Amino acid sequence: MGEVIACANQKGGVGKTTTVVSLASYLALDGRRVLLVDMDPQGNATSGLGIDRDSTQLSVYDVLLSDANPVDAIRFTAIENLSVLPSDRSLAGAEVELVPNSGRERRLKRVLDGVGETYDFVLLDCPPSLGLLTVNALTAADSVLIPLQCEYYALEGLGQLIATIDLIREHLNPRLSTKGVVLTMHDGRTSLSADVTAEVRRHLGKQVFDTVVPRSVRLAEAPSYGKPIAQYSPSSRGALAYQAVTAELLSRSGLQPGDVLSGARERYQAPRSDHERKVD
Repeated sequence: MGEVIACANQKGGVGKTTTVVSLASYLALDGRRVLLVDMDPQGNATSGLGIDRDSTQLSVYDVLLSDANPVDAIRFTAIENLSVLPSDRSLAGAEVELVPNSGRERRLKRVLDGVGETYDFVLLDCPPSLGLLTVNALTAADSVLIPLQCEYYALEGLGQLIATIDLIREHLNPRLSTKGVVLTMHDGRTSLSADVTAEVRRHLGKQVFDTVVPRSVRLAEAPSYGKPIAQYSPSSRGALAYQAVTAELLSRSGLQPGDVLSGARERYQAPRSDHERKVD
């Protein structure tokens, strides 16, 4: 099976879905076969890749709770090599409906065992909570990627998430590792972002990705057009940042970037002026 990476943070608004969609897009553009599994009832990863949630006949809900064939639910996207197992509104009730099911924490793992061989990477977009959907994702994953907004409130929940990961590793998934922490929404105009970045690096060291994703208007706009940043604004600061993050992810997985991502980390540099930070 390809590598399964859960993208998790119980705090909302930290750039989790933007990170998943961007990584999935750049991995696919770099020639990797990628499946994005949208485990968030909000379905933002689904719509962010141009798929109408209301038009899906089958979703991850049906696969988890009705034993639907995941192959029938998977949708292709406008990006070659990138497919999505979509979410829809029915997933909102899954947390409660999973409770009486035996092996409820391993439902997603059984699904991925049946389709994972088709893909080089399977990325799981978790909901902003530590409920059963996130537990399913962490139980199915080989590693977990943690997006962390460069603000102090985001730091407060990090310890709880790490404790949850430790519990999953101890009781459900001993192979689960931490792929790393990606710092997001960094604002170079403020000392707060610099302080949070320094604090996280002091506590977590090499677990923190070298690349820091800036706060970006283009990244915020892209979902409203149903496009990942790789399609919406490929030359923007946010796009270059996520190219570099994806190249670093490949490196942490022991792989070399292909033609698209080769040199991505070198291409990404700090903004040259306050004006550039504001408009990009």
